[in-house]
Amino acid sequence: MRTHYCIDVNETLIGKEVTVAGWVSSRRDHGGLIFIDLRDKDEVVQLVCDPADSIDAHKIAEDVRDQFVLIATGKVRARGEGLENPKLKTGKVEIVVDKLTIENRSKPMPFDLGDEKVNDEIKLKYRYLELRTQKSYNIFKLRSKATMAARNTLDELGFLEVETPILTKSTPEGARDYLVPSRVHSGEFYALPQSPQLFKQLLMVGGFDRYFQIAKCFRDEDLRADRQPEFTQIDIEMSFCDQEDIIDVSEKLIHSIFTKCGFNIPNKFNRLSYSDAMERYGSDKPDTRYDLTMVDVIDIFERCNNSIFSNIAKDKKNNRIKALKVPNGDNIFSKREMKRFEDFVRKFGASGLGYFQMKKEGLKGPLTKFFTTEDLAEIIARCELKVGDVVFFGAGNRKLVLDYMGRFRVHLANLMGIVPKDKFEFVWITDFPMFEKEDGKIKALHHPFTMPKRDENGKISFDDIEDIGSIAYDLVLNGVELGGGSIRIHREDIQQEVFKLLGISDEEAKSKFGFLLEALKFGAPPHGGIAFGLDRIIMLMSGSSSIREVIAFPKTQKAQCLLTDAPSVVDSEQLNELHIRVRREIRN
Repeated sequence: MRTHYCIDVNETLIGKEVTVAGWVSSRRDHGGLIFIDLRDKDEVVQLVCDPADSIDAHKIAEDVRDQFVLIATGKVRARGEGLENPKLKTGKVEIVVDKLTIENRSKPMPFDLGDEKVNDEIKLKYRYLELRTQKSYNIFKLRSKATMAARNTLDELGFLEVETPILTKSTPEGARDYLVPSRVHSGEFYALPQSPQLFKQLLMVGGFDRYFQIAKCFRDEDLRADRQPEFTQIDIEMSFCDQEDIIDVSEKLIHSIFTKCGFNIPNKFNRLSYSDAMERYGSDKPDTRYDLTMVDVIDIFERCNNSIFSNIAKDKKNNRIKALKVPNGDNIFSKREMKRFEDFVRKFGASGLGYFQMKKEGLKGPLTKFFTTEDLAEIIARCELKVGDVVFFGAGNRKLVLDYMGRFRVHLANLMGIVPKDKFEFVWITDFPMFEKEDGKIKALHHPFTMPKRDENGKISFDDIEDIGSIAYDLVLNGVELGGGSIRIHREDIQQEVFKLLGISDEEAKSKFGFLLEALKFGAPPHGGIAFGLDRIIMLMSGSSSIREVIAFPKTQKAQCLLTDAPSVVDSEQLNELHIRVRREIRN
């Protein structure tokens, strides 16, 4: 239906006849001459409808409105002097229309395309209209290129693409499962996969050696800017490998994806242990593009004559006192603003926030009276304070302090405008603990199939649960977790021991993971892998504020599709076939 895309119409075609097709971006009637900006997937080209050239085309153009679908045929000519549009790749030429066809009309648009102020609910209801914008098209063009780069790179590295089931068994992997009732098996349910974790491990048992998949995954969890109920990940698994092998493949993969999409990034990425990341940044996914880091000062505060601080400092294993230096903060923030920072950290459980100001005559602030001159000097030295700096202090339970001081660090960086916008800073987080306590219960920090670390004697000791390390690793980019993985448990006895520590009985383990435990008895090789969030990669590469922008038809924060009105009520006949009776909620 066309001879050229709009972007191909340039000076080389002057004097030649072309046919283009697309949507009307704008129409202007200049008293006889009608100008139409026609847009297709890549670019806009200007059409000129002149009654002197074609009365029929001009008459049709009088009826044209925004977003009509047109096919136009005409000759390309150079625009007049001073009339060129440098913003367009087609801006030096225009098409004098000889034949114009309205293929379809459009009713008035519910919003102006490209208007950033439009309510998100309206955008999601008419998502197909927002996809018409050049911004949206460029995002999905980038996504396609990134996906192809991932496939090609993994193919070159000897990986085999294998699809794993979507209808599978419900297993506890951290989030809630989406359940699918079975019509044939009354009262029984499939689950949509939270990840292909168990199946890719079984592929390693099956001898596939290197597997990958661009996998659709589902999690019924509370949503945030970087979460959706269904998402896509680049899933990888390898046999006879260690952590370094996985990291090497991952760096090659990520480097290929970013460079193929036009970004310059390093071949190798920095590394931080989980402990260092938490102690310095208060997060296991730190944004390392800026230098605000925490310093441990618990030993200095132990010597102060303030009983609140000195008592906290006595328990160095479970408590922390952290200092966070803000260079030149005394000249950036007023005392009123610094007092407001206490309100910010209180939202995350803090009982307070102390601070010192570095003046020419030394440290000033309400806390200085509790310290000796020597200890104040040590604070200055340890925090590397200069005149004009401010240092903030958080004290209390280790987990709580690291959390709110980490959040405070990010808050300060955004207020100060010190976060580079056009910089990619990758960092590996390694040496994760195997378990963590939450509400008095033991849970796996990554997942229960992660291999625990061996001790100096080459043995795995399960005596002190909180001291058990794991062979797990995450890749973080600009404060966002891009992916995570681990070396897996490949022996049935170790897997059973981990289940017991997690409070999973032999009966429950057999019921939920019996197929995996059985497979591990048949010569399962050492293996490991990683999964990268494709949506998050594209979000960061495209500079989008949410992964909703990089998913063609996303859900709302309540997991609703406003476009199709899903989830929705189904008729009683369907429910009867599935052996389901709906209990209606009664509201007063």
